[in-house]
Amino acid sequence: MLMSWVIWISILLIFTVGGFSFINWRLINTMGWPILWKNVARILLALMFVVPLSSMFMLRYIEGVSHKLAWITYVTLGFLSFVFTLLIIRDLTVILGITAKWLASLFSSEGSNVVDTSRRDFLIQTSNLGILGAAGILTAYGVYQARRKPGIVNLTIPIKNLPADFEGFRIVQITDIHAGLTVKRDWTEIVAQQVSELKPDLIAFTGDLADGSVPHLREHVEPFAFLNAPYGKFFVTGNHEYYSDVLPWVEEIGRMGYKVLNNEHAIVERNGSSLVLAGVTDYSGGDFLPEHKSDPRKAVDGAPADTVKILLAHQPRSLHAAEPLGFDFIITGHTHGGQFFPWNWLAAIGQPYIKGLHRHNGTWVYVSMGTGYWGPPVRLGTRSEITLFTLTADQQTA
Repeated sequence: MLMSWVIWISILLIFTVGGFSFINWRLINTMGWPILWKNVARILLALMFVVPLSSMFMLRYIEGVSHKLAWITYVTLGFLSFVFTLLIIRDLTVILGITAKWLASLFSSEGSNVVDTSRRDFLIQTSNLGILGAAGILTAYGVYQARRKPGIVNLTIPIKNLPADFEGFRIVQITDIHAGLTVKRDWTEIVAQQVSELKPDLIAFTGDLADGSVPHLREHVEPFAFLNAPYGKFFVTGNHEYYSDVLPWVEEIGRMGYKVLNNEHAIVERNGSSLVLAGVTDYSGGDFLPEHKSDPRKAVDGAPADTVKILLAHQPRSLHAAEPLGFDFIITGHTHGGQFFPWNWLAAIGQPYIKGLHRHNGTWVYVSMGTGYWGPPVRLGTRSEITLFTLTADQQTA
């Protein structure tokens, strides 16, 4: 657990120091402002980095901090991320242009052109203003996308040797709600209503319900307790359950009517036929509690042989340990589909897949883009989703 926190704190420090230094260097320093204005801008920039990141810990450990503060700090982080990214794109474009001109000059007899410094400075300052404007627009649109009602993704999953009694069996997946900072009861009520309207046979919740303590967030996750499905509601832990004291959350989620599958399985029976629904603790669970080390093999220990097996896992990387066990279908979340650029690159680290449905050595693997969001309330090209899986017999192998 200590190592996990060291890694996270290191990433945050790199982001803070590196982000401040780069934006100061490539944006503030290049503006044609008096030194006083530049110093004021540097102070504001420092606050824009430090306040959100310090608030990240305040909001987690000093619960009850203003909801408005959470929104201001996390939207600010999204804005700074876009500024940083657009500055890099601008500078790379300039470097490529300079390189192209230099290469052209090698084959030209006209000699090098004189650089018009005043024109260059004007273009830099104009592009700086353009970047700030574009970052503002992207942030606003990203907030709109993140706060939209989740889309419903309908997928039909062909399963080899699926019992006829399970033809058309409907599983709804919800995942990565992250109730707590900017996700409150108004949002969870919308999601719960959408799930209820789908009338699923079974509900699969693949982790990261909340960011904070049970007493503080019980009211905000309560709508999920009212959901019903004839063949049960099942839950597996995500990494954020461990950040928020996993054992009270496991108890609370059980009280909400979910069967928490901690490296175990349940037999789902329908008209005399059955399938195995297994679940593993989060891939990182063992770093927090040794008894919560993720173990797909243990999850199916004692399960009937030659039975369709479905695995619920928070992280796609659980696929590696599960692969030899012959699961027909693995349902995961965690990545948020990357949520927005450039964090999709970080989300992909160590994960075999970042979003969507994949066929992996005979096993169907699905990675949800998440029903909520985490950190900045921003999404671009990765709309929140509720996923409805309909099981059908694989006619090619029937």
